[in-house]
Amino acid sequence: MSDDQQTISPMPVLQKENSGLSADTESSVVELTENSAVPRVVVLTGLSGSGKSTAIHALEDLGYFCIDNLPVPLLPKVVELGAGGGSLQSLAFVVDTRGREFLSEAGEMVEQMRDEGVPMRIVFLEAAEDVLVRRYSETRRRHPLAEDGVTIREGIRRDRERLEELRHRADEVIDTSSHTVHTLKSLIQQRFSGDKEPSLQVTVLSFGFKHGVPVECDLVFDVRFLPNPYFVEELREGRGNESDVRDYVLSFPETSRFLSLFQEMADFMLPMYRREGKSYLTIGIGCTGGHHRSVAVSETISERLKTRGWQASVRHRDIAK
Repeated sequence: MSDDQQTISPMPVLQKENSGLSADTESSVVELTENSAVPRVVVLTGLSGSGKSTAIHALEDLGYFCIDNLPVPLLPKVVELGAGGGSLQSLAFVVDTRGREFLSEAGEMVEQMRDEGVPMRIVFLEAAEDVLVRRYSETRRRHPLAEDGVTIREGIRRDRERLEELRHRADEVIDTSSHTVHTLKSLIQQRFSGDKEPSLQVTVLSFGFKHGVPVECDLVFDVRFLPNPYFVEELREGRGNESDVRDYVLSFPETSRFLSLFQEMADFMLPMYRREGKSYLTIGIGCTGGHHRSVAVSETISERLKTRGWQASVRHRDIAK
């Protein structure tokens, strides 16, 4: 069943004689009425170290409601929450060997929910053994199945064995051996974004250099070369988001030239950032105190980015100082 299926049959209560699941797991499966808006569900599973955290973050950036390490018996309960409509119409869960006591029920649970009309897609991530060993060595993390003297390689082999049933049921198996964090994120977003491109949220942040450069900035521009309204008596106590101060700052040809050059750069760079999987970009615009020039320029940049279709917002860190 495809993940974009729109018309589905109602999901009845599971009957004990047909389920084969434990009593606790079976009782958690809920009834969905014909009016239920059943959400689409992605189950991410696979070997430890194969990139499931990267994949779940990529889906979260696409608007999925995500839960890492979800106990299998809770899966139908969360799907029920999304069945009422609202924002929980795209759900993603990581299920792996961390949920040891419930893992044996995962495959049958998923298949039964599929049979009852839940659009569910299983994606299994794996990588070559040597690659997984290297990743654990580089991060110095402990493999979840390498304990009590068990080596990492033996833990990886146990992981493969315990997840074999879910791998067999998977709709897609992705070998991440040759992927970086960025290329895997891009791949997942391409698979699940449909016609919607992964979003890039741009924050334009005004600030004053005398208060320090904001650490969260990805790019910083210094607009202290522009004429300063502080030296105009009637504008000194104003702020750059007020019309008279803003009009003054924008009235100079050097301001127009800067904004034109900035837009040309943004038109080139922002699609590249989005292509590389960046979800958030903070652009710092600084002047001396963060009251006049940086505020007026930041407001203008944010507005122009919005007219070009970008998700842009503006924030003034030092405007009240």
